[in-house]
Amino acid sequence: MYQTGEPSLHIIDVDTAEFAVQVIEKSSQVPVIVDFWAPWCEPCKTLGPIIEKVVNEASGTVILAKVNIDDAQEIAAQMKIRSVPTVVAFIDGRPADAFTGVKTESEIRDFIKKIAPDIVPFEVDTMLEFANGALAEGNLEEAGEVFSQVLQLDTENEAGISGMILTLIKLGDLENARHVLSGAPNPESPAIEAAKAALETAFQIKDIGDIDTLRASVDKNDEDYQARFDLALALWATEKRKEAADQLLYIIAADKEWEDDGARKQLVKFFEEAGPMDPFTITARRKLSSLLFC
Repeated sequence: MYQTGEPSLHIIDVDTAEFAVQVIEKSSQVPVIVDFWAPWCEPCKTLGPIIEKVVNEASGTVILAKVNIDDAQEIAAQMKIRSVPTVVAFIDGRPADAFTGVKTESEIRDFIKKIAPDIVPFEVDTMLEFANGALAEGNLEEAGEVFSQVLQLDTENEAGISGMILTLIKLGDLENARHVLSGAPNPESPAIEAAKAALETAFQIKDIGDIDTLRASVDKNDEDYQARFDLALALWATEKRKEAADQLLYIIAADKEWEDDGARKQLVKFFEEAGPMDPFTITARRKLSSLLFC
C-alpha cells in the first residue's frame, strides 16, 4: 500500500476485487475519495502525503481509497483513467467530482468541503476564522501569531499568506509583507492579488501628507489632481473607501488621461483590495463605467 503517513482507519488500499464493496457500496454511507496512482508516477509521490494529511484532518468525514493502477488495470480502464494522479470522489455509488494532477492542501480541503458540505471545520479553517476576526478588530499581534501558525501547518495556504500580508501592512512592516508576498505560490489568485494591491497602496501612502493638508490643497485648487490623488490614498488608509473612490472618480471625469490613466488604475487597485463582490466595488465600478462609456 502506498501510504506515506501514519496508519489510518480513514485511508485504505483497494484492488479490483474490493472496489465494489470498499468504494461503490461504502460511498452510500460516507463519501469515498479514490486516489488512482502508480509506483512510477513522481507527481503521485507529491500528492500522496498531501491528500492523506487532509483526509486524516477530516476525521472520518470522508474515506480515502488508494488504487494502484498497475494492480487494478481493469478498474482503471473502466474508470477511463488516462493519467495519474487522478482523484475521483464517489457519493451514493457514483462519481461526483474529480481532479487530476497535484493540488495544494487548501485546494484539497476545498474539494472535500464541496463533496462533504456538513464536514466539521478543518483546524486550519477554524484558525483562519479566528485570525481574520482578530485582524478586523485590530488585534494585530494576535492575528499575526495565528496566521503564522496556519502557514506552519500549510505553507501554501493562500488565505493565510494574504492574511499575514495584510497584518504586516497594518503593523507598518512593509518589507516583511513584501517578503511574504514573494513566496506566494500562486501570485495570480484573487486573495494574493488583493494582498498585492494592498501592499502597493501601502507603499504609496508612506510618503504622502496628512488628510487635512491634502483637503486644503484640493479646496484651494480643484485642478490639483496630484493632491486629490494623494487625498484618495489617505482616505483609503483610514477606511473612508467611498470618499477615496469619489476623489479618483472626480479626476477621471475631469481628465481621463491624467498621469497615464493613473486615477483609474488606482481605483482598480481599490477594487482588487475590496473584492469583486464587495458592495463598495459594485457601486464604484458602476460609477466608473458610466464615466468611461457615457
